Amino acid sequence: MKRCLIYFSLGFVLLSCSTDDGKVDGYTATPLELQIPQIFEDRILPPVIPADNPQTVEGVALGRKLFFDKRLSADNTLACAGCHSPANAFSDARQFSVGIDGIEGTRNSMPLFNLAWNYNELFFWDGRANSIENQALEPVVDPIEMHNTWSEAANSLQSDSEYPELFQQAFGTSTIDSVLVTKAIAQFLRTLISANSKFDRYLMGTAELSPEEQNGLNVFMDENRGDCFHCHGNPNNPLWTDNIFHNNGLDESFSDRGRGAVTGDPREFGQFKSPSLRNLEFTAPYMHDGRFETIEEVIDHYSEGLVYSETIDPLMKKVAEGGVGLSEQDKADLKAFLLTLSDPSFVNNPDFQDPNQ
Repeated sequence: MKRCLIYFSLGFVLLSCSTDDGKVDGYTATPLELQIPQIFEDRILPPVIPADNPQTVEGVALGRKLFFDKRLSADNTLACAGCHSPANAFSDARQFSVGIDGIEGTRNSMPLFNLAWNYNELFFWDGRANSIENQALEPVVDPIEMHNTWSEAANSLQSDSEYPELFQQAFGTSTIDSVLVTKAIAQFLRTLISANSKFDRYLMGTAELSPEEQNGLNVFMDENRGDCFHCHGNPNNPLWTDNIFHNNGLDESFSDRGRGAVTGDPREFGQFKSPSLRNLEFTAPYMHDGRFETIEEVIDHYSEGLVYSETIDPLMKKVAEGGVGLSEQDKADLKAFLLTLSDPSFVNNPDFQDPNQ
C-alpha cells in the first residue's frame, strides 16, 4: 500500500495537508495517512477528503467511539452501529432497521465502505446527502431512527467525563456540537476501506479464479448475457458501482420515488443508487427495500423478472423479454464470481469494531 496526504484533481481537494508541526486548521492533531490500497492507486482517482476535515489519529479514534455510542439516540439504546453492523459490512441483516420507538424504516441500510471514493458526493439510496458529514447528521434526528435532537445529543456527550477532552484533542475545542460529532464520524467512515477480496488478489496476481468464477466474470461482462458492468463497473473499477441512480425494473409504479422524491423530477421516479457489489456475502438482504433475501433472487430478477415502467433505465435493454434470460449454469457461475468480491478481512478488521468491547 502507498500513503498519500495531498492530491488535487477535478477542481477539488482530494486529500488534505498539514504543516510540519502538526497544526491543521488552527488546532494541533496528529495527521493520519490514509492507507490507500495498491489496487485503488492503480485504477482510480485518490479519495475525496474535504479540506476542513482532514484525517487525524485523534479524529478517527473519536469517530469510531461515537459510531458505537448509543448516547446519540434519545433513549440511549441505539448507536449508528445498531443499523450498520461491522459483521454485515456495516449494513443491516434485517430488511428494515428498527428505531428506538420500535418503528421500522422503509429502506434497507446501505453498507458503509469505500465511501471516500464516491466522487459525486451523493449519499443514501436517493442521494439526499451531499457529503459523508451530512450523511451522519440525519439519523440522530430522524423520528423513525434515533429520534433525538442534536442539542440533546451534544449535551449528553458534553456531560460525559471523557468526551470533552477527546474533542479537545481532535478539534482543539471541548465544546461539542453536531458539526464536530459528524466530522469525527466521517473521519472514521473514510477509514472503512475494503480491498482484499479474492478477486482483488486475483487482479494482483496472488490468487486464481476457478473455471466457474471465470465464466461468471465473463457472464458479468457480456452484454448479451449478464450485462452487469454498465452499472456495477468492471475489473478496472474496484468500487464495483458507478454510484449513479438507476431504475432497474423492480416495479411498475412507485410508492417510494427514490431519487425523484429528492429532485422533484418525474424522470427520476424509482431511481436508486447502484450499490457496490463488494461484500455481497455479508450484506443480504438486497435492493433498496431489502426485497430479495438471496443473491439467487437478485440474479433471477435480472434474468427473467424485469418490470417495465416509464422511467426504467435504458440499460435494462431486455425488459420486453423480462430480462437477459440466463441459463442455470450461467446463473450459478455468476453467483460464484460475485462472491469473489467479498472481503472477510474487512468485516473482521479489529480497527473497525466497537472500541468498548
